[in-house]
Amino acid sequence: MSNPSSTVSLAVAILIAATSPAIAGDGAPPTPVTFSAEQDHQNMMNQLGIKALRPGPSGDEKAPNHANYDESLASPFANLPDPLTMDDGRKVVTAEMWTKERRPELIEAFSRYVYGRVPAVVPRVTWAVDAVDHEMIGFTPVIAKDLIGEVDNSGCPSIRVRIHMTLVTPANAKGPVPVLMMFGRAGFPAPREPSAEEFERINAAWKALLVQQDPTLKEVFATHPTWQPVKGTPFQFPQMNEDGDLPNTWQLVSAGWGFVLFDPASVQADDGAGITRGIIGLANRGQPRHPEDWGALRAWAWGASRGLDYLVNDPAVEAKHVGIEGVSRYGKAALVTMAFDQRFAMVLVGSSGKGGATLLRRNFGEAVESLTGGGYYWMAGNFMKYGASDATFGSMTPRDLTVDSNELIALCAPRLTFISYGIPEKGDAKWLDHRGSFMATVDAGRVFTLLGAKGLDIKGDYQTAKMPPVNEGHLGGELAWRQHDGGHTDAPNMKWFLQWANKFLARFP
Repeated sequence: MSNPSSTVSLAVAILIAATSPAIAGDGAPPTPVTFSAEQDHQNMMNQLGIKALRPGPSGDEKAPNHANYDESLASPFANLPDPLTMDDGRKVVTAEMWTKERRPELIEAFSRYVYGRVPAVVPRVTWAVDAVDHEMIGFTPVIAKDLIGEVDNSGCPSIRVRIHMTLVTPANAKGPVPVLMMFGRAGFPAPREPSAEEFERINAAWKALLVQQDPTLKEVFATHPTWQPVKGTPFQFPQMNEDGDLPNTWQLVSAGWGFVLFDPASVQADDGAGITRGIIGLANRGQPRHPEDWGALRAWAWGASRGLDYLVNDPAVEAKHVGIEGVSRYGKAALVTMAFDQRFAMVLVGSSGKGGATLLRRNFGEAVESLTGGGYYWMAGNFMKYGASDATFGSMTPRDLTVDSNELIALCAPRLTFISYGIPEKGDAKWLDHRGSFMATVDAGRVFTLLGAKGLDIKGDYQTAKMPPVNEGHLGGELAWRQHDGGHTDAPNMKWFLQWANKFLARFP
C-alpha cells in the first residue's frame, strides 16, 4: 500500500511542474497546459500560499450549511468603502478629481484584486462579415450581419479564438440607430426561407436525387404526389415575455433600435478547465494564470469591447449610443464591461448577484466564498485571498477588500445605468441578494450627482433608504432601479429600459 503523504507530494510536484512553461525547441511556442478545473484551482491556491478556503454556503435553505437569509445578520461589516474618498484620505470634491485621480485608482484596485488585469499586449482582432440576411423580426424588416472576429494566434497557433456576434438593424432606418449588445448565443434570429417557387425547385431536385439513389422511390412519389421532402417552417406565435410583452428583440427593432447577439463563450469558456484556452489562454500562450491575470468576467468584457470596435465603424450604428446587457453571470459581465469601457453609453444589468451589483460585504445568499470556490475562474486569482481561512498571509475576509460593488456601479457614472431584478417567488432567488444590490445602487448615486447626473430619487443613504415595492420603477435619473414581478430575467424591464433610455438619448442627438 502506498504512503498517502508520498502520493500527495507526487501530485503537488506534478502540478508545479505543469505550471512551468513547457520547453519547446527552435523558438516554438510552449505546449499549452491542460488542467481540470480542480487542478487549475489548486494551482492558483499554491501560487497564493493558500492552504484552505472557507467553504461557500449552500443555496438549499434546508441544508445544514445553507446561506444566511436573516437580514439582522446580513451586515457583519459596518461600513462600505467610500467611492468619494481617495486611498490617501482626501475627499473627492470635483468631477475633474474623480476623472483624473479617483476613477483610475478604483480601476487599478478592481483590476488587481477582483477581476484581474487585461495584459498590456493582447493579440489583435480582425473582424469580417461572415454572412448577411434580410429577415423579419415580428413585423419589422431587418438586416442581420453575422460577424467573426478572428484573433491573431501567431504566438500560440494551437489556440484559436473566433469571436462571434450578430448585428441586427432595422432595414428601413433613415440613419444610424442606437444598439443594445446582449450577452448570449449569437446567430441569425429569424433566417429568411426560400420562396414557394424556390421550395418547388428544391423539392424537385431532392426527389430526382432520391430516385437516382433508389429507383423504387419513383413509385412512392407517384403514390404520394403532394408530399414534399422539404417544407417551410410553419407560422409560430412568438414566445412572450413573462409580463406578456413581445420578445426583447421585437421590442428593440420596433422601437427603432438595433441589437447585437454576442457570444461570450466564443471569447472564453465558462469553466475553470478552459482557462488555459480562449483569449486568456491565448494571451498566456497556453500557460496557467498568475494571481493578477484576468478572469472570465473581464475576458467577456474585453470581447464586448472588441465587438464595439467594429460597431463604431458600421454606418448602421450610432457609435455613441451603444449599450450592453446581460442576466445572471452575464449581468455581472455587462456591469464590468460598462465600468471599464467608457465608450458604452448605457447598461441593463439583470439579476447579477455577487461579483456584479450586489455588495461583496453582505452576508446574504451568495457569498464571496461562492466566487473563490466554484466561480473562481470568473475572477482574478487574487480574489481567492478573501475566502482564505488558512494561508501564508493568515486569513482574509471581504472586510479586507479595498473596493465593493457600490464603487463598481459608480465607475459607470454619469452614463445610463439600469439595475434590474425579479422576485424570488418567480425564480429570481434570494441567493442574489436584491437588497444588497439596491444598497450599492443608492450609494453609487453620490458619484452620479458629483458628475452632473442623477442617482435614485429615494431618501436616505444606503443604510437607511427603503427598498421600493416590486414594479415601482425609479427611472428619473441616469442611474435607475426597478424590481419587476417576474423571475430570473430582465425581459419584463425591457420596455421600461427603452422608455428610460430614449428619454435621455434624445438629449444627445
